[in-house]
Amino acid sequence: MASRIDVSIEHKHAPPDPSGSKKHPNTCPKCSSHYREDELISNLRVCAQCGYHFPVGALERIQQLLDSDSFIEEAKELRSADPLSFFDLRSYKERIAEAELKTGLGDALLMGQAKIEDQDCQLTVMDFSFMGGSMGSVVGEKFARACERAIERNVPLVSVNASGGARMQEGIFSLMQVPKTVCAVENMHDARVPFINVLTHPTTAGLLASFATLGDVTIAEPGTLMCFTGPRVVQQTVREDLPDDFGRAEANYRFGHLDAIVQRQELRAVLGKLLRLFNHGR
Repeated sequence: MASRIDVSIEHKHAPPDPSGSKKHPNTCPKCSSHYREDELISNLRVCAQCGYHFPVGALERIQQLLDSDSFIEEAKELRSADPLSFFDLRSYKERIAEAELKTGLGDALLMGQAKIEDQDCQLTVMDFSFMGGSMGSVVGEKFARACERAIERNVPLVSVNASGGARMQEGIFSLMQVPKTVCAVENMHDARVPFINVLTHPTTAGLLASFATLGDVTIAEPGTLMCFTGPRVVQQTVREDLPDDFGRAEANYRFGHLDAIVQRQELRAVLGKLLRLFNHGR
């Protein structure tokens, strides 16, 4: 008899936590150290004890990386449509509205003009808390516009990525963003405009299969999950034990898929150095 494969789905009434308690969001999942909010912010949301990198939203990431008041947001008005009138446990429109209220963002990607250590660049930043950072038509359109603006301004594009993949609620419209964004990057390459990719936890599926791995320089934060399919699904499919670091940045670096793994405290300085190298003589 074939063994059964566990398939987990979202439940309208989730079962209770078996431990009977829920960890505070400022508790490190790696070493269980607990922090006040101001302590985490001052340390760029990195655990001072074990170095675990907590998730960072798009707005906070901008504050961490950019020169003060240098970000000029573009395409802010774009919003996702509901071309399929999609409905699972709730309507897609309801999920979008909830994500907007939760994050204060119009979609999972912000784009605009920016400066890092006095170096001009075009910037895109993704927020995983907006529907898992999923790539729908707005994310694809904003990224494509960011590529066009980088070409027009003749400045490098810096893309900070965090995504669970394509947005299923938009069906084929979401999958169409994969070739759309790849073509946008190819246009930048033809125009000799530099592209710097920063992968943060997690960067997976459709995003990894499109623009997230096409940078002239690709770097990642420690522990970033960067694989097309997550280790749990792969393990259930192949029915073999996987290495502990399967799909993580450290394994990908060993295989040559990354140029560097950069601690969050060093990320701004590394990006500034890269921008100075790329901007020299432009």
